[in-house]
Amino acid sequence: MSPSPSPAPPRPDATAPVAPDASRAKLLRLFKFATVGGLGLVWDSGTVYALRPLIGLTAATLVAYFVAATLNWMLNRIWTFKGAGQHDHPVLQWLRFLLANSLGFLLNRGTVYTLFYAVPLCVAYPVLALAAGSLAGMFANFNLSQKMVFREKPPASVQDLAESAIAFPSSPKNPSPEP
Repeated sequence: MSPSPSPAPPRPDATAPVAPDASRAKLLRLFKFATVGGLGLVWDSGTVYALRPLIGLTAATLVAYFVAATLNWMLNRIWTFKGAGQHDHPVLQWLRFLLANSLGFLLNRGTVYTLFYAVPLCVAYPVLALAAGSLAGMFANFNLSQKMVFREKPPASVQDLAESAIAFPSSPKNPSPEP
């Protein structure tokens, strides 16, 4: 009688849930990011309302984005992603923040200008369009900021940075390879 084959070792379950602590930490970061984004809306709106009489609505809206993005980067650096990405020079990190959030910029200001064009109430009350624009870009900005700007450890190369920026999150259909 031949010995029965030993059972195969158990395979990691690709559908296993993410650790509760990791999920909680990510939700806390998203909450902080959204809070900073809410403050960014205040800075964005304040800048638009202050500059509108001087340079017009369109130019004021563009300037205001960079004011709000800079203040948001600073708060995200010291609060939302505290300790992450501290290996980078602040100016380079700020530039990477602006670059990473360029998709969010297109979603944000695309929404704002569409609403200015299509909804006369938004021209009279720009804060309505600015709030809608902030929401439109928030999730893209959060994901790209987390992957490209506020990384726990520095990328080994430019290629590593680029690959992490376009990597899709793991899912049961597309599990991440084990290290």
